[in-house]
Amino acid sequence: MNAPATLDTAALHALVPYAATLGVRVAAAAPERVRLELDWREDLCTAAGVLHGGAIMSLADTAGAVCAFLNLPQGATTTTVESKTNLLAAVRGGRLAATATPLHVGSTLIVVETELHRDDGRIAAKTTQTQAVLLRS
Repeated sequence: MNAPATLDTAALHALVPYAATLGVRVAAAAPERVRLELDWREDLCTAAGVLHGGAIMSLADTAGAVCAFLNLPQGATTTTVESKTNLLAAVRGGRLAATATPLHVGSTLIVVETELHRDDGRIAAKTTQTQAVLLRS
């Protein structure tokens, strides 16, 4: 599948149905920068109303995958092969924004860095992930 000319929330949800389940929205999507947003919801929390780390990591993985996807050559697809997340601050409300930028775009691997910020500007998490470039035969 080739990257669409524009990637909005509806296109993201069609491409990644799990993003629809989480309620992820596209704020911006271009090969050099992807910004996705997720609202805090009680059903995405762990104890004491803290957004679950899995929800945070899912947002980061989706942002990184979209960034990689938008940097693929014609006819290729991608999959995450490695991901490392540091959870730095609890998210207890508001919106979480994930901004993904490519660190390396190669012929076999794409490395993306994603920063996740709370509404107050504080960094909540930082993820570095490696995406494989899968060429179709």
